[in-house]
Amino acid sequence: MSELVAYGTEVSSVFQLIGNLENDITKSIAWALAQCPEFLKSVIKEVISIDINPQNVRIKYQEFEKDKGITDLEITDDSSFYIIIEAKRGWILPGAEQLKLYSKRRNIVENPAPNKAIISMSECSEEYANAYLSFKDINEIPVMHLSWRRIYELANSAKVSSSISQKNLLKELMKYLGGIMTMQAKESNWVYVVSLATSKPESCDLTWIDIVKQKMKYFHPLGTNGWPKEPPNYIAFRYDGRLQTIHHIEGYTVTKNLHSEIIEMPDVQEEHEYFVYSLGEAIVPSKTVKTGKIYASGRKWAMLDTLLTANTIHEASEISKQRMNDE
Repeated sequence: MSELVAYGTEVSSVFQLIGNLENDITKSIAWALAQCPEFLKSVIKEVISIDINPQNVRIKYQEFEKDKGITDLEITDDSSFYIIIEAKRGWILPGAEQLKLYSKRRNIVENPAPNKAIISMSECSEEYANAYLSFKDINEIPVMHLSWRRIYELANSAKVSSSISQKNLLKELMKYLGGIMTMQAKESNWVYVVSLATSKPESCDLTWIDIVKQKMKYFHPLGTNGWPKEPPNYIAFRYDGRLQTIHHIEGYTVTKNLHSEIIEMPDVQEEHEYFVYSLGEAIVPSKTVKTGKIYASGRKWAMLDTLLTANTIHEASEISKQRMNDE
């Protein structure tokens, strides 16, 4: 087949021709839901845990109501469920005022369906959304979140029971979603490099280094002050002026009580959510990799191979950035 290029970028999915803005993403999701019954069934099952007959469903794009704004999508069968979807580009969640307006819309308030929900869709992980959405429910309507990653997974699973044409459409949607997601892919070799202090976290008997070496754990705030909103695949630790170890992140939890994951931490509820990582076996550089031009508590991203071959962490980070610019 011939190569199709739009605005300097190769087009791998028909949905790319619609665009990558919020409204474009919403149109793409709406079309896939309307054309692929298994995908529609899986999305509804995911958010309100009921089985539906897709033939009875209406999907409404950008419904206007005076003083209540415009919704992205409204989906209903007028008997068992009614949901409103608000889609956002990037790591953004709908604000409190927007959710309040949606919860008062006549269409959802007066509909007799017993299962109702307002659904946020964006790149935010479910863990991040659960921590930072303004409401869990509003005016007795549950507020939930689906990440683009989860939509991608639901589209992938729906292919199994879909027709050939529907399979092809879902593949196109998955390519499209893959292009608008910036989260780390499972196969990513990017490493998040952090500084480990010799001091102890407040009211803890272990030092930060002990927590990594003895407990094979590490924690940081979720998405605040420049910390990641999505867990990386790899994390590396530096202290004493050099790179010490690199670890694959085997798993993680999100919590406000660090004691539940690391018993030496105080048994208190923190103000914000934290990622707690379970670390894999240490990868130790075969040569000394000095810190380089990084301020004391500075955090850097670098590709795994560059950390193992460069002379400094700073150099590894710069090489990694250059690679991305050259692609």
